Amino acid sequence: MTSDIDSRKISEVGEILTDKCKPLKDRFRALFTLRNLGGKEALDLISSCFDDESALLKHELAYCMGQMQDEYAIPSLVKVLEDTSQEPMVRHEAGEALGAIGHPEVADTLLKYSQDPVIEVAETCQLALQRIKWMKESQKDIETLSINPYKSVDPAPPARESDVFSLQQILLDESLPLFQRYRAMFTLRNNRSEKAVLALAEGLKCKSALFRHEIAYVLGQIQSSVCIEQLSSNLCDKNESPMVRHECAEALGAIATEKCTQILQQYAKDNERVVKESCFVALDMSEYENSNQFQYADGLAKIENAA
Repeated sequence: MTSDIDSRKISEVGEILTDKCKPLKDRFRALFTLRNLGGKEALDLISSCFDDESALLKHELAYCMGQMQDEYAIPSLVKVLEDTSQEPMVRHEAGEALGAIGHPEVADTLLKYSQDPVIEVAETCQLALQRIKWMKESQKDIETLSINPYKSVDPAPPARESDVFSLQQILLDESLPLFQRYRAMFTLRNNRSEKAVLALAEGLKCKSALFRHEIAYVLGQIQSSVCIEQLSSNLCDKNESPMVRHECAEALGAIATEKCTQILQQYAKDNERVVKESCFVALDMSEYENSNQFQYADGLAKIENAA
């Protein structure tokens, strides 16, 4: 009986996610509810939405599937990675999700797409391969590294180095392998001090769009107001990659100050669809952060309240 009730709830939350007439913010909350619920039924509902017109939503679908770390998701994610008609940010996220799941069976696919003509996809697959290799060879060392307070599955483990200045030097050295720089990034993220945040924000000036996008993501996790100006600068830059601008918008939504809200309201009218949609979702996140709501992933609560 319990499993029947759970299945019905998953199905009802899935109806919100798959309904293209629903506001994007509601579909996002439903998506994160399904991520938290987990299981094959939830994954099937999530993967059924990769035909959506919103690149932002599809990107987030792949992200959630990776965070769930369920091998059942692998065929769907491989299909998205291989589909060159999908937007680069969606294919990138599928590659990153495969790395997050970390099963050795995807190594050949990741190796193939590590040479993809879309640089963000290629770099993502290179990182995913290195993560899988590290997991196989060095995972026993994880207990000696800094703890991730956000519980996310990251594209790279933290570094052994702990000095903020040394980590910043590694982070910004574009001659070093991206995997090494990512490790410095996540160590600074775990540090969370103002000095570490400002060091990370310097990464928003680096050459790789993929790297800048990940910097914005971790700044959103930290939720520190000291980097609002830097995030805003990249969001406001019409020459910046939409993939980076979108992540800057979401980070500002997570920081959720009044200034962030004003910036997001301004760019909610942006001509770039993924930026505009990111601002809508970020404003909803900002509203949540400034409310007494118990959780952002509130799909089940909404269904129960409507019953």
